Parts: sequence; structure tokens; C-alpha cells
Amino acid sequence: MANPVLVELTRGESVESIHRGAVAIVDSEGRIRAALGDVEQPICPRSSLKPIQALPFVESGAADAFALTDEHVALACASHSGEPMHTERVAQWLEHLGLSQADLACGPHPVRFEPAWHAMIARVEQPTRIHNNCSGKHAGFLTVARHWDIAISGYEDPRHPVQQAVAGVLRDLCGVSDLPSVVDGCAAPNFFVPLAAFARALARLASPEALAPSRARAARRMVSAMVHHPELVSGTGRACSILMRSCSGRAAVKAGAEGVYAAIIPSLGLGAAIKIDDGAGRAAETAIASVLHSMNVLGHDIAAGEILRAPVVNTRGTKVGERRPTEALSDIQIV
Repeated sequence: MANPVLVELTRGESVESIHRGAVAIVDSEGRIRAALGDVEQPICPRSSLKPIQALPFVESGAADAFALTDEHVALACASHSGEPMHTERVAQWLEHLGLSQADLACGPHPVRFEPAWHAMIARVEQPTRIHNNCSGKHAGFLTVARHWDIAISGYEDPRHPVQQAVAGVLRDLCGVSDLPSVVDGCAAPNFFVPLAAFARALARLASPEALAPSRARAARRMVSAMVHHPELVSGTGRACSILMRSCSGRAAVKAGAEGVYAAIIPSLGLGAAIKIDDGAGRAAETAIASVLHSMNVLGHDIAAGEILRAPVVNTRGTKVGERRPTEALSDIQIV
């Protein structure tokens, strides 16, 4: 059966577009506390997996061994906008490791933050690998390889010990042994995992008491780094930073490509995962805002409210409709 409609866009009084998807809200023991749609369908978390990919960076002791701060931990979880606050920190981080952007496996792509992009164009500068939104994650991988004194070349290969460690963490957290590996946009491995199992992994980061002490400490530090440095996790004016600011430490959120969103809610000990069927990021943003609102962890600020119910405007700036959660999503109940 088709997944339910989670988000709709109106024009005037009529619904113009709809987005179907699935939502799983799970506790650390794997109990589904709320669900919409097929939550057992495997999905690829894409960049919403980054908090889990960053765990070995902290748990192994690599971050402490190189005297790296929570800002670096936040960048290891980031899909950043390529602003100077991101690129300068990553460049310094790599230099601290005795490396350069040439050692990153990810490729360059245009900067997402328009003022920085326009400034680069004016200077006739081309983006480098450091500008890739995943460069912090890759710097984290390289730090682990340096800490373990193993090869940095090929660190993105699924057979490399760093990636084997990431896969092991994900298997342990989600409770699923069969995780088909695929290649993400930044050349690092990613995985297909049932939506509910991914939500469970997020819940175990939210409530890590049952984890090994070293992993529990790493989980707490990572979540704290995200909620205290939301602009490093995403960027100026981005949905992740707006939502985390609005939640005031009650939740960490992370977007992924193709309509995926993840939330770690320590205040409730829950994890939430969303997948929009058609891959629309705009719908995933509204859906996660609605889930956070239903949990009473989202604030009442204007910026977050405009993600929950986003105005649709024309070229003159006149509101002509809105993007909003459907009743099915708004009425979701946590049991």
C-alpha cells in the first residue's frame, strides 16, 4: 500500500502538490512509539547518517588525541554550506593532521552559501574539496586513520578499517546485521537500513545508558556538540540550524539527501526518522518540524514556524499558498 501523504503544498485554497512518506519514532529498546507508512522498508540515510559515522572519531579517542574540540565534532557531523566558518576550520584541521585538501576523497562542489559563493566568483576562485559539504566528515575519518597509524589512502573504501568501524557501530545501534553497502555522493560508504531500525539507532544515541561506557560518552559528546554548534552542522539560515536553535538543546537534527531527516531527542529518549518517497527535501523539512512540534520540543519562534508551515511566495514576494503538514502527520500520537 502507498505511504500516506505527509506534506502538501497549496496555491490559493487548493492543494497543488503532495508528498508521501514514512515516519518512525522509536525508543532505545526498539519499541515503535509512533509510525506512519511502511517503517520496515529499507532506506538510505545519506547524510543523516553522519552522527553515527562520526562516533568512531570520538569513541576511539582520536578527537582527544589530536586535541580537537566540540566544534570539530560538530563539523564531523556536518553537511555544511561552505562558509568561511566551515572551510577555515577544516583547512586548519587538515593542516594539524599534516594533511591537505588533496587527501580528502570527496570532490569539490559549488558553495551553498550565496554570499561566500558570489565572493569566490568575484575573486575568480574555484571550489576545492574543502568546500564539499562533507569535508568535515572526511576529516573525521582521516583523524581516526592517523590515530590508528594506518593508511590514509583509500580510507573511503568499505574494506578500510575506519569504514569497517562505522559499519560495526551502525549494526550495533540499529540491531540489524545485514546492511547493504552503497556509495554516497561524497565517495564514502552508506547503507540501506529499515527506517524503524535507523530510528532505533538514533534513539540509542538519545538514551545511551545501555551502551558501553566509551560509546555512551561519545554519543553524549556528539549530541552536545551538534546542539551547541548548529551552524557548524549546517550553515547560516539552514533548516537544521534553525530547528536545533528552536529546540534549545532538546533535540539534534540532521538532514539527508533524497528526503531523509533524522532527529535525536535526548529529552524524551527517542529517535525519529523520516523518508519522503519522492526525495523532496522541502517536504522532509516540514515533516521533521511537525514531528518535533508534536513532541513539544520545538520552540515558537518565527523561523521554525516558517519551516513547519512555509509560505509559498511569488516573484513579487506575495504569499500565494503554503507548505504544511497534513492532518495525518499533525495528529501523530506517541504511545
